[in-house]
Amino acid sequence: MGISKKTKWSYCVGATGRDAAYVLVSMFLLTYVQYTVNLTVAQFSVISVAMVICMVWDAVNDLLMSTIIENCHFKSGKFRPFILAGALMNALVLILMFTVRQTGWGFVGFFCVIYLLWGMTYTVNDIAYWGMLPSLSSDPKERDGIVSAMGIFVCIGQFAVAGVVPIVIAGNAVQAFRVIALIVGLGFILFQTLTFFGVTEGERKEEEHVTMRGMFTILARNDQLIASGISYILFCVGQQLLLLLAVNFFYFEFGYSQSGDLITIFTVMYGLGTLVAQFLYPVLVKKWKRMGLVRVCIGVILVGYMMILGFGYVLPKNLILLNVVGFLIFLAQGLYNLTVIVMVNNTIEYDEYRFGARHDSIISAIRSFASKLSGALNQGAASLILIVSGIYAVSQNISSLEVQIGNGTLDSATALVQADAFTAGVEASQRLILRIGMVAVPIVAMVAAYIILRAKYTIDEEAYERMVEEIRDRKS
Repeated sequence: MGISKKTKWSYCVGATGRDAAYVLVSMFLLTYVQYTVNLTVAQFSVISVAMVICMVWDAVNDLLMSTIIENCHFKSGKFRPFILAGALMNALVLILMFTVRQTGWGFVGFFCVIYLLWGMTYTVNDIAYWGMLPSLSSDPKERDGIVSAMGIFVCIGQFAVAGVVPIVIAGNAVQAFRVIALIVGLGFILFQTLTFFGVTEGERKEEEHVTMRGMFTILARNDQLIASGISYILFCVGQQLLLLLAVNFFYFEFGYSQSGDLITIFTVMYGLGTLVAQFLYPVLVKKWKRMGLVRVCIGVILVGYMMILGFGYVLPKNLILLNVVGFLIFLAQGLYNLTVIVMVNNTIEYDEYRFGARHDSIISAIRSFASKLSGALNQGAASLILIVSGIYAVSQNISSLEVQIGNGTLDSATALVQADAFTAGVEASQRLILRIGMVAVPIVAMVAAYIILRAKYTIDEEAYERMVEEIRDRKS
């Protein structure tokens, strides 16, 4: 018997608030620090290192949290209590992150603590939310449908933040980030409350208590999980670095005051591409095998990245061309992402088939672990690129202007004129270093991701159906 419509849509719609919160931090926290806080290169470097350390710990913490959830069975469910508790805690931390403003090393200390708390509280919600997905259904068609529907609301949440922030921050960044954080935090609580009350968890037999050593044994014995997990980490590196540096790319290619609308249009391409991927995915997987879809997607992504590398050099500096290329990249990335998520989730049945035990939370945590670990690599790479290229030093001049606007000592119009002068004065070599960092590292990472997945992952559609059927026969 399939899941009810109430459960399906309460689960899927709930993704809106949580992904809006995640995008605000993952895409714009570095921008917030770079353009609203006056920090020396040493202070910015300490923050960058702290972000990397916190995200590496957060990746490990994902696995620890999965073990905690795996061993807990409350009256209200295995996952739902953690979903709501994580949303409440993370929303509070998120609001404080963009509201409390120290200066100098005081800000560095505050940031290190608040960023650590943000990662740990988000993990509580994230692991429970994704861990619930494979427990809702083992039917491959139904699971694909849930992933696809959820992806639509993920896009809505991401675009609600990614599309609005670039428009409102230039010339009013300090206050704008504060208001957006408050709205997003409250939205996080609202949408996850819907999931808490609307979802009915599937019935599962009681599994034996899982120790920390047992958790690592479960992960290490699943060769298909290792292959798909490593591939997903590399894919996320390629996907996230482009978005992480996109704001700086537009600021220094087109000017600080003019880039808000341009970034939003590019973000619309991101939203449209990812949204179209949600609708296309269930159609394409009926006609193509998942590995074939991955192969096509990686080809489109690589061609698109090469075109961005040549934008304004061997290709015309045309905004229509840039946005068309962006749409194709984000469409292919969306399809690739959905496909690999299903591949990772299918290793749950693979583990149950081989070893007779089911551990949804632990294995599902690999998706979050991959995202966090790749995020750490990306934060470190992005900060290094900004410092080495000299872009960070220039951006601090703009940050000083935004601080003065926030203090009421400078009007926005005057500040924007001065900011445009700073971005226009950047040398061509600095822009080129930024461009190479945006696309060269992702190209290498994505090629490696595809090679590993193609060589090591063997759970195709037929193999998965055989496993599920045999598991059913054993239970009956």
